[in-house]
Amino acid sequence: MTRIVLTTASAELVERMHHATGGAFLALPEGPLPADPAHLFAQLDNAPAPDVVVIDSGSATEQALDLAARFDQQCPSIAVILVSDLGPEIGLSAMRAGVRDILHPAAEISDIRMVLDRASEVAQARGLAPALAGGAPGSAPVRTGRVISVVSPKGGVGKTTVSTNLAVGLALAAPHSTVLVDLDVQFGDVASALNLQPEHSLTDMVNGPASRDTMMLKTFLTLHETGLYVICGPPSPAGADTISGAQVSQLLEMLAWEFRYVVVDTAPGLSEHTLAAMDQTSDLVLLTSMDVPGVRGLRKELDTLTELDMFTDSRHVVLNFTDTRGGLSLADVEATIGTGVDLMLPRSKAVPGSVNQGIPLLQSGVRDPMTKQLRRLVDRFAPGPAATRRPRRGEGRHRGRRRVLR
Repeated sequence: MTRIVLTTASAELVERMHHATGGAFLALPEGPLPADPAHLFAQLDNAPAPDVVVIDSGSATEQALDLAARFDQQCPSIAVILVSDLGPEIGLSAMRAGVRDILHPAAEISDIRMVLDRASEVAQARGLAPALAGGAPGSAPVRTGRVISVVSPKGGVGKTTVSTNLAVGLALAAPHSTVLVDLDVQFGDVASALNLQPEHSLTDMVNGPASRDTMMLKTFLTLHETGLYVICGPPSPAGADTISGAQVSQLLEMLAWEFRYVVVDTAPGLSEHTLAAMDQTSDLVLLTSMDVPGVRGLRKELDTLTELDMFTDSRHVVLNFTDTRGGLSLADVEATIGTGVDLMLPRSKAVPGSVNQGIPLLQSGVRDPMTKQLRRLVDRFAPGPAATRRPRRGEGRHRGRRRVLR
């Protein structure tokens, strides 16, 4: 059973917590925030140490963040939730302080339950990590985050558009729990796609103290206005020479401990960095365009990954720029690649404007068939209340003669 402690002066928040947990929490006596974990533990009246601490910042935001940082340093196995109405502007400071999630004071009961459940999972995983590290040979800590790698055999298929929209959609579904990594180490343009001017890049993340300390790593992240955290690509193609596959693997492993979703926008093809990312990948999104070169390229990529035994249990084949007037049918594509297509993204007049403005469709909410399909992609990882049912194989598809592209 998860042990939860709440520190607040709000009777309304206590009541909401009671409804969310069924009363399975301990509210500290009303008073100033404890100065450090020791002072908080002293108020527990001999109760066991908590797994989750919920800190209501009230009007004492700086003190709340300082207390959260002390928990992160002194008691890393305890997950901290911050209650604040400041919105995205407090997000980066909260992440630097080690806060696991942020709750609005008027959050719905269902949202409180969801945040507490996530924090409980993190606390349990962190508590197991030391034991596993010293356990039997070959044992490894259980990560809490999902690494979602978006890969494609060739460029120009809309991979960054898909990656940024997927990451923004997940960030909106789970605020402050998603990070996007631009792994196109030579010509990555995630920063442009999100209209960001980052102070730090991937190069800073894998070299120096940030590569060894998650607290330091968080200070190098760039915060997007949707609550998404971003690691942008190097400002110059020369930066690729300073980044190894081993460094990429270590970075993604660190991020998977700290974030619920880690979205990776890879370079076209199967470079050293992409293969390193796939070693850490839990969910694979395979993207190509609906044309002969794109489909043939995807078939080659699928064959190569099969030979390398690098497929994950969860993979999603996405076809972009779909157009029935192009001379290819869905049946042709599936016959060529030897597997089903999970999602089809239509050609859209809204995409060029979105890319040029640096505002993803799922951020702007533009009404467009492409926006609807991108939401369906997000629902595969973070199902919403109105998630679209995945069609059964063959539903609504042309059943005529299939053309195999040689």
